[in-house]
Amino acid sequence: MSIPHEPQPGKLVLSVLAAEAWWEQHWPEFRTNLLQRLGPMDYETPALPFDHTAYYDAELGTPLVRRIYGFERLVPLDGLVAVKLATNRDELAQSRPDGTRQVNLDPGLLTLERLVLATGKNFTHRVYLGQGIWADLTLIYNKKAGWVVLPWTFPDYGTEDMKRRLTELRALYKTTREAAATAALQ
Repeated sequence: MSIPHEPQPGKLVLSVLAAEAWWEQHWPEFRTNLLQRLGPMDYETPALPFDHTAYYDAELGTPLVRRIYGFERLVPLDGLVAVKLATNRDELAQSRPDGTRQVNLDPGLLTLERLVLATGKNFTHRVYLGQGIWADLTLIYNKKAGWVVLPWTFPDYGTEDMKRRLTELRALYKTTREAAATAALQ
């Protein structure tokens, strides 16, 4: 029989995808608001060109750039729904007058075992979390192989560059957990 227990919290990560013009015009103020709500960041990628699909071009514009952010704060795994609902509100606040998005925000939780992104879209491999939000198991981590790409992993998350950056985030997460465990013993 399995005995239920609370899992370790995950590291909050946020993918921000937008056209270069949005970053120049809106990012400084948007970043300030994110920090007020989500706490300090401890990881930030440079601008990563996003050319893996044209899916977002018509809505967001071009050229598209993605940045990945890691936050110091750890989030209970069942807290992902609240974070996604909040980022959905942020996307709406940044929308153009005609209602189209200018920015795509994909929050997720990184643990030692996996990267899970939150989405409002159902699909066969996604698990419903509640309030219209699904969990997308994007990558799993294997001690021998590192990050393992799954058949449904988004192409940009399967690149060696992205997996290297996620490994850096994973190391930060591991250090944060170890520090919290040490502090709890004192």
